[in-house]
This record gives sequence, C-alpha cells and structure tokens, in this order.
Amino acid sequence: MSDWDFATVALILVGCSIIAAGIIIAAMLLGFLRSSSQFLLLTTIILIVMGAAVVLYVDRRST
Repeated sequence: MSDWDFATVALILVGCSIIAAGIIIAAMLLGFLRSSSQFLLLTTIILIVMGAAVVLYVDRRST
C-alpha cells in the first residue's frame, strides 16, 4: 500500500473515530468521564462525518 489517497486516509479516520467513540461511551457507562464526555463524543461524531464526506466525494469524483 504505497499510495495513500484521500479515501484511504478518510476510511482510517472514520474507523479510528468509531473506536474512540466506543471507548468514550464505555468510559461514560463505567463512570470515568463526567464533564468532558459530551465534548469528546461531539468531536468524534464530527470526525466521522468529515471522513464519510471525503469518502463520498472521492467516490463520486472517480466515477
């Protein structure tokens, strides 16, 4: 995998953001995060949407 394009980077961003959101939700359920949990979840949601938008843009541009 020598050529990194926008779609590859966006897919990695989406995957890592989903994993991070799962970890944040688990920490919230266990009671570790109290004050910053909403901000962290909002940040991961924004990263997921940005990554998905880039993937859709690259897909439509390539066809």
